[in-house]
Amino acid sequence: MAKTFNQMVTAAMAEVPVINPAEAHQRMQQEPRTLVIDPRDAADIPATGIIPEAMNISYGALTYKADNELPAEWREPELKDRSRPIITTCESGELGALAGKLLKDMGFSNVSILEGGTQAWKDAGFPTQ
Repeated sequence: MAKTFNQMVTAAMAEVPVINPAEAHQRMQQEPRTLVIDPRDAADIPATGIIPEAMNISYGALTYKADNELPAEWREPELKDRSRPIITTCESGELGALAGKLLKDMGFSNVSILEGGTQAWKDAGFPTQ
């Protein structure tokens, strides 16, 4: 049965833990290895900015950048450790949810989705760049 974008987002958020901006900020402070991934296309980042030190890896590229079985030149070294804490985000959270589910499906064990995305992060008073 075909699924819509919203149905896929809802399913992703049911499978991957969702955290609010304050929880995300606290995790980033307590665990410096936490990697924030923003899967938007680079051209979409200026709309809200990006969370400081977040990696912008487009959703399409994430499918192979996170695959440790592909040749090294295709992979993102920051994604080698599948137990590394990761928070996924985007402008409002939906694409971040899909990215979180993708990473979980690929065997990453410590993934969370930022509820409300980078806009909620900004609304909570946290900086972007």
